[in-house]
Amino acid sequence: MSRPHTTTAVTLALPLLAACSAPSPRPPEQPAAAPPAAASSPSAAPAAPGSGARLPYPETAKRPVTNEYHGTRVVDEYQWLESGSSPEVQRWIADQNRLTRGYLDALPLRAAVRARVQEILSATSANYFALDEAGGQLFALKAQPPKQQPSLVVLKSASDPAAERILVDPEVVDPKGHTTIDWFVPSRDGKKVAVSMSEGGTENGTVRVYDVATGKETGDTVPHASSGTAGGSLAWSGDGKGFYFTRHPHPGERPQEDMGFFQQIYFHKLGTPEKEDQYALGKEFPRIAEVELTTSESGKLVHASVQNGDGGEYWHYLLDASGKWTRFADLPDKILRVRFGVDDRLYLLSRKDAPRGKVVRLAPGKLDLAQAELVVPEGEAVIQDFLPTKTRLHVLDLLGGPSQVRVFDLKGKALGEVPIPPISSVRQLVRAAGDDVLFRGVSYTEPAAWYAYSARDGKVTKTALAMTAPVSYADVEVTREVCTSKDGTKVPVSVLRRKGTALDGIAPALLTGYGGYGVSLSPGFNPLWRLWFDEGGVLAVANLRGGGEFGEAWHRGGNLLNKQNVFDDFAGCARHLVDRRFTSPDRLAILGGSNGGLLMGAQLTQHPEMYKAVVSHVGIYDMLRVELTPNGAFNVTEFGTVKDPAQFKALHGYSPYHHVKDGTAYPATLFLTGANDARVDPFHSRKMAARMQAATSGAAPILLRASGSTGHGIGTPLSEQIEEQTDVFSFLFAQLGLDFPPAKGEGAPR
Repeated sequence: MSRPHTTTAVTLALPLLAACSAPSPRPPEQPAAAPPAAASSPSAAPAAPGSGARLPYPETAKRPVTNEYHGTRVVDEYQWLESGSSPEVQRWIADQNRLTRGYLDALPLRAAVRARVQEILSATSANYFALDEAGGQLFALKAQPPKQQPSLVVLKSASDPAAERILVDPEVVDPKGHTTIDWFVPSRDGKKVAVSMSEGGTENGTVRVYDVATGKETGDTVPHASSGTAGGSLAWSGDGKGFYFTRHPHPGERPQEDMGFFQQIYFHKLGTPEKEDQYALGKEFPRIAEVELTTSESGKLVHASVQNGDGGEYWHYLLDASGKWTRFADLPDKILRVRFGVDDRLYLLSRKDAPRGKVVRLAPGKLDLAQAELVVPEGEAVIQDFLPTKTRLHVLDLLGGPSQVRVFDLKGKALGEVPIPPISSVRQLVRAAGDDVLFRGVSYTEPAAWYAYSARDGKVTKTALAMTAPVSYADVEVTREVCTSKDGTKVPVSVLRRKGTALDGIAPALLTGYGGYGVSLSPGFNPLWRLWFDEGGVLAVANLRGGGEFGEAWHRGGNLLNKQNVFDDFAGCARHLVDRRFTSPDRLAILGGSNGGLLMGAQLTQHPEMYKAVVSHVGIYDMLRVELTPNGAFNVTEFGTVKDPAQFKALHGYSPYHHVKDGTAYPATLFLTGANDARVDPFHSRKMAARMQAATSGAAPILLRASGSTGHGIGTPLSEQIEEQTDVFSFLFAQLGLDFPPAKGEGAPR
């Protein structure tokens, strides 16, 4: 199965990074879109940027509602802002957008920033991702500016992209550019391909089937096969005459509040109407099940991975050739991932008694985990993924963020490593002929490319499926620093800066992190960083607890009752940058999104004096009411629930919304959100912005940028990405007192 968003390496949907995620292991690759023009009653004109005057924030009514949790009474003055469909709330959003647009559009540097952002993104070369091989062909998603959305293409090989054919172009389906491909799955013979598409960033996908030879639809359509909450998946039958798929409830089958839950597995036979689809498995799945399906190489077997929400716990099922489903792994078995070998044996990534991971093997007819054969034992590196080929096993490891790829024979004998650049990441492994492998590699200073690894001579060759960048980072160096958290834990951070930049505390710096769901921030490339480096800026990416950089113990050290460790880790990294004189508090900005937006909220409320500016995309801020939203229920296994006294105490202890203090001079803050966000309800950003606008004692702007036509970031058209990224850069430059373009001599290394 191929998706544009993989869990093997996370890609940030933020303008200055290529490493962040949604609050689930289903990260976006595109940012949220620009807000629509406001269209409500006029509000006062905003104060001129830099005037030192407090902005005339829209009037926001306080309507206290008291909620009680385990004897603790919590007053919520802005709970009324949770109703996004309310005309009153819509007017309030429009007034906020008017204020934000007035402020950002008045920034003198915005026009120049926009011209440069558009120039870079329009000149960016084709990006091939989510590669899959079937029937001797390669299928891939291809993003190619100025096209608004990636297309699905088919290639004969990675060496000849000129011979590619476009199978599905979302802009033909929707000329407005708001329809995107969620994921696709080719049949094993490569003759058919099933494609999930959704509109407006909702991620609520409908599957359509296409004939690969002709590019025409077969007429098979399966609605409600994917969602922004439980995701979606599909596995073809061995004969290619149908497929198993994830089916969400249809209208009328469950109450409205349950429509994003209770995912089950059904079978669709090609040529039959959707109403004849047959139930296969899932009545016993939990309400928050997230299912992923794969077919064995022979086509005789189907594997179903069932995740219990977003906390990283799984059940595993196997459908054998007789049509019988068998559950062979439960939550305590700690099996994270299953891959089929070419001989249909099952290779499993296990963390049972191995928090950094080990690989074991089962035969299809012998599914007793107690009898599993150990192939690769636990080591110092964290096993993130693996790929069995004809006679070898390729193991993708994490080294605190960067990657390595080890090679073993199928008995577990080490055969060496795949040569990849230092401080780089491998995003995906794909089988080629025999034991050869294709892999997608990227670093902070080199754009993504597909590489061919030859098993015969151990050499790596860059293929023609390689991005070229309109900018060069030849003058940029990457170093790994080690910071100390509040409890003494050592936390790594990657620091990017122009060579020769002096450690004098003068340089502007941007720090980001994530810290959740076992998701790891691996090296990634973004050509827009050039704007930041040209200002003499330092960019820092922290590998916090809660992520998976050092295995499951690292993840568990930053989730549930331990979530505060994530915020302490980040603050420790910020202090390190100041103490080492990379920057100073008046030159330090921070940025994060989704779960990283929660991180931004915690920094705002716990350490407002440490930062000059904050940019927070689609963040979570009200930790007491997040589980009342559809995707928030999936997050309970990661964050906890207010129903549990100890977990409530922890959630209430750090919930950003509940720790905004009146009379505090908060740093300049830009909140960004999308009305169609299925992963984080936009009410979080609305409530947080309202609370901070009322509380702040300073003149630094607190702005809300609310899009009415996008979601968590996935599916945002290119034109709207340009507008958002322009706003973020302009905001950061203005708050840090930077000129753009820099005057002659400015921005040079000091």
